Amino acid sequence: MKICKTVSTCTPMEEAQGTHVFDILSYSKHRGMGHDRDSYIRSGIFNVGGHDWAISFFPDGFKGYGQDYISVYLVLVSNRTKLRASCDMRLVDRDTGCSFSVHKTGPRIFNPADFTRVAPNTHCFLRRDEIEGSAYLRDDRLTIECVVTVFNKPHVTETKSFPKIDMPPADMTEHVAKLLEEKKGFDVSFIVGGETIEAHRFVLAMRSPVFNAELYGSMREARPGQCINIEDMQPAVFKVLLHFIYTDSLPSSNDTELVRLLLVAADRYAMDRLRLVCESILCEDLNRDTVATTLALADQHNCHQLKDACLQFIKLSAFKDLKAPCPSFIEDATEKRRKIS
Repeated sequence: MKICKTVSTCTPMEEAQGTHVFDILSYSKHRGMGHDRDSYIRSGIFNVGGHDWAISFFPDGFKGYGQDYISVYLVLVSNRTKLRASCDMRLVDRDTGCSFSVHKTGPRIFNPADFTRVAPNTHCFLRRDEIEGSAYLRDDRLTIECVVTVFNKPHVTETKSFPKIDMPPADMTEHVAKLLEEKKGFDVSFIVGGETIEAHRFVLAMRSPVFNAELYGSMREARPGQCINIEDMQPAVFKVLLHFIYTDSLPSSNDTELVRLLLVAADRYAMDRLRLVCESILCEDLNRDTVATTLALADQHNCHQLKDACLQFIKLSAFKDLKAPCPSFIEDATEKRRKIS
């Protein structure tokens, strides 16, 4: 399965920040305006981050919060798209000239579509007695500082392919196959049907536990320089066996009989993968003429998958007069399968 991995990056844009100082002179003379929605004093318009803002000051507080409070709001004046911003309302100590935060918010959404143009939780409510009896109000003067920070939309890069180095295909079998093709370094010989065939001990031992026991273990049959006699096997079959050992593949061939003999060899040398490859090929070749012989072979060498495939083929095809080397066996096996199913 080919896996695709891509990447994009989100980076914050620079924040824009500005401070507006709203000086309210003759504070006491602004009392008595009322505390409804329109009873406020608005500061001059100031620009932060390309957007216009203003401070709304309610000397008598806002309706619903009582007359014991004064209220301060940050208002978005620009009639543009909604944006994210934070504000820090501060009061200036008239004795020291230093400002102190009295209401600070994190980023909030200011939406021009909202007629108030005030973000949630940005209202600042200050107790009147705490202000009027403090150093914030001297000479009937109240100074408000509002620090506004505008958060621009983050920048997201275009999607790009994630850095990748393609995995090279496995080539071990190619190198091992060359050992057989180049006929170098052979250290074991076999006599098969009167023909001498050479190979490498370590390759055979690596691929077959039987060869491993015969060449290196307690079943050791020959010392270097001596030949091992292989009985009951044709040279052509042994050569195909070696081809699979070195390449993990079979040469292309339509010879069903050769595949049957190769299955026997695979069973003999405990090469399970080769045996399953042969079973697969023989299964695809099942027909009226081959099924009986293949079934007998599968039963003899404990090829359970191939045996089941043959029996199922016979059942589906409903053959009554199969020619086979052991028709009684087929009849018994078919009957057993019928009872099980």
